[in-house]
Amino acid sequence: MTADDAYGLACQGTALLWRGDFQNARQMLLALASRADRQTRKPKKSAPSSMSASPAEAFHLHRQARSQRARTLGALLVPLNEDYGIALRRAPDIRQACAEAFGPPGEASVASLRALLGLIGAHQWRIKGIEIAAIGGRIHPHYGVFAPIRSEYVDLVATAPLPALSSASVAFDVGTGTGVLAAVLARRGITRVIATDQDPRALACARENLERLGLAGRVEVVQADLFPEGRAALAVCNPPWVPARPSSPIERGIYDAESRMLHGFLSVLPAHLEPAGEGWLILSDLAEHLGLRPRSELLAAFEAAGLQVVDRLDVRPKHSRVSDETDPLHAARAAEVTSLWRLAVR
Repeated sequence: MTADDAYGLACQGTALLWRGDFQNARQMLLALASRADRQTRKPKKSAPSSMSASPAEAFHLHRQARSQRARTLGALLVPLNEDYGIALRRAPDIRQACAEAFGPPGEASVASLRALLGLIGAHQWRIKGIEIAAIGGRIHPHYGVFAPIRSEYVDLVATAPLPALSSASVAFDVGTGTGVLAAVLARRGITRVIATDQDPRALACARENLERLGLAGRVEVVQADLFPEGRAALAVCNPPWVPARPSSPIERGIYDAESRMLHGFLSVLPAHLEPAGEGWLILSDLAEHLGLRPRSELLAAFEAAGLQVVDRLDVRPKHSRVSDETDPLHAARAAEVTSLWRLAVR
């Protein structure tokens, strides 16, 4: 089968089960990706041009194109044995990576080659970890848990002035993910940190990272939707920054439908702060530049919760997309600022 024929079938929703050499399957996937990207670059007369589309329209068109691309490339399947071994010539051993992502093996199955290559990358990332200067060590993200690859928000938490703390003070890390911000707070001298998440993958990941860093005795990881019980001198939250519906589990670290987590954190924050306590909200203004959430909505949420802004610390992102003019969302990314809002009860 030619790559053109395979691409045509994949676009029509027909899955392709590969039975030959694994490395040849990778070449076919690259060929499909090349055709998908070429198709995306073709101007469509019926679609609004990049000049006439609003930032919000450009964002939704970009997500639609990426989703279609993912569905097309996901149509190339490879067979897996009962132990997650790939039943193809020259195939790598991905059994451990699959067990980390899918759980214990059971029966023979098929899986998207594109997804399996992602598993291999996630497994290597978990082994090597990500160096985080603010904690003097590495964070090892698990599959499906948002990785702290953008260091600017970590640096904000590492340098923001702490509220008045005593030896008995407690800090909350709401939505801990990999546990990186809880580790930063512990490294800054806070003797007791409670880190929450409701995703079992994130909870396991955070516990493993904190144990590896020698901080398990100072940071308690608990399953909770937002806040644990009680009050704290400091509550930190880094919610997903873009108000849109996630299409996969990994996107839950990026997209937050209707800003649920953001508004949930702000609405009950006063009930979980000690007198003179602070809430730290780490949030990018990318959604504002995309026309998805105006600044007035954020300020109104502060007001409705009875919160006042003590200070705001800003930093510009350093990732490569900031300077990538071929990115359809380049204008918004180039203007983006990440802020740490220091909030207190009025």
